[in-house]
Amino acid sequence: MIPITRSIALDEREIEESFVRASGPGGQNVNKLSTAVQLRFDVRHSPSLPDHVRHRLERLAGNRLTKDGVLVLIAQTHRTQDRNRQDALERLIAMIREAAAPPPPKRRATRPTLGSKERRLEGKVRRAAIKSGRRTRPDHE
Repeated sequence: MIPITRSIALDEREIEESFVRASGPGGQNVNKLSTAVQLRFDVRHSPSLPDHVRHRLERLAGNRLTKDGVLVLIAQTHRTQDRNRQDALERLIAMIREAAAPPPPKRRATRPTLGSKERRLEGKVRRAAIKSGRRTRPDHE
């Protein structure tokens, strides 16, 4: 079991890993070794996640979520399979923790203070004076 929060823990059998060749430059090793990790986690059918966490995780995943509800994370920044595997798992745990965190409190609308209204109007008067000074006045003869 992989602990996520006090109330959520993932079973290792829910996570599927496959190793693929990393893209990009890298020299001789990159063409021979499969160091990149493709981690797959079925969000929709996971018994470990509560419903509210599941829905928030689906929204957070964005385009990393397949139509079937499988979250796909690819880690290829490190040179070894083990480090890439660890990186992908850390990213999955961070995403689930973010989804499990309570949502921020709703913003309550407040009225602007009297001082802020006066400052705004004073700024408008000052700006109008600057602009009116730029105008050319026709000569009165």
